[in-house]
Amino acid sequence: MFETVIFDWDGTLAETRIAILFSFHKVLNEVGADVSDEQIERLIGIGSAETFREILRSQRRTFDETLIRSLVVKKIASEISMGSQIRLFRGAIELLKSLSGKVNLGLASMNNRAVIDNLLKATKIEGYFTATVTADEITQPKPNPEIFLKTAQKLNTSPLQCVVLEDSVFGVKAAKAAKMACIAVAQSAYTKNELAQARPDLIVSSLTEKDAILNFILK
Repeated sequence: MFETVIFDWDGTLAETRIAILFSFHKVLNEVGADVSDEQIERLIGIGSAETFREILRSQRRTFDETLIRSLVVKKIASEISMGSQIRLFRGAIELLKSLSGKVNLGLASMNNRAVIDNLLKATKIEGYFTATVTADEITQPKPNPEIFLKTAQKLNTSPLQCVVLEDSVFGVKAAKAAKMACIAVAQSAYTKNELAQARPDLIVSSLTEKDAILNFILK
């Protein structure tokens, strides 16, 4: 049995795709950058700042960190304004309830603190998490393990006693680099085959596969 479960937010617990795509497109359009939904989706998980950097690099545009910070601030404001449209994935509440009181629960998101705090309150699940770490508190984006290691540290748990739930290849790689177990949830931009290449310990199609998830965590 593991001591701690660490959840990713975007694409794992919450269906934030529409809000994220709208917000990135809105901000990028202001600087004349036209990108596809797929390009943005495949970068969700590495953080807003790094996503902007990757997109601008791909278009061979010059930028500095002042511009990146400005874009991130605008993206945060846009995403918060769409908070009422965010929904938890089917099975999320049931899973959190089943784990609550049995293990420590943490949230590790490469989204920004202002967005996460707002959405946790909006979805009424902030009380489940003892510790929350966001992009604002780390220096290295996923697939670097920093965010998961900091979450484990906040929860006073050894990485070997942690299980991470993630929907992205970046996230699975980060969890494994942290020496943590990982359950990949194939309900967003990545297929089971793509996630399998990052070597998670278990792959499920959605959070509704509660029995399989609980069996792995609590066995």
